[in-house]
Amino acid sequence: MKLLQIDSSVLGESSVTRQLTAAIVARWQAEVRGLDVQVRDLEQNPLPHLSGAILSGRDDIAAARGATVLEQFLAADVVVIGAPMYNFGLPSSLKAWIDRIAVAGRTFRYTESGPVGLAGGKRVILALAAGGPHQGQPTDFVEPYLRQVLGFLGITEIEAVRADSVGLSPQHREASIANALAALPEPSRRAA
Repeated sequence: MKLLQIDSSVLGESSVTRQLTAAIVARWQAEVRGLDVQVRDLEQNPLPHLSGAILSGRDDIAAARGATVLEQFLAADVVVIGAPMYNFGLPSSLKAWIDRIAVAGRTFRYTESGPVGLAGGKRVILALAAGGPHQGQPTDFVEPYLRQVLGFLGITEIEAVRADSVGLSPQHREASIANALAALPEPSRRAA
């Protein structure tokens, strides 16, 4: 089984989402024998943002990098995505990664009756964090966006672990992280 860990926080060691993705992956490693884990750190190794040259295939280096990212995603059985909320949205580095995995003819296609996702059969676990109380609020553009994009790609097994309000106080941060860690999905459990 292959697990792909995506980290996008710019906060390094103080990142809540990095703490959550690390805990999720550690749990999977402890419970799934022979788990093959690959880590893509979008802060340490960012992808260039989508451009006309990239989209049209005129940039051979970017095209090769994009193909590697896409193949890594397609090969994964489980994808753990660390997605902090910055200014009501996800980090631009994570959007650049999404632009490499949302590829017509590979992860989705259009038909006369509408789009069809081609990347199903994966389990995705979202590790989400926000400074304020955004879960279930109109201000949360991260989780709904990720669910929409992943669903468009054909992925239906999506779970989320959240740590909201981490910026309100040290006590809020500690409690929110503890609650998120207590709610980590089990590798053997399938999403509802």
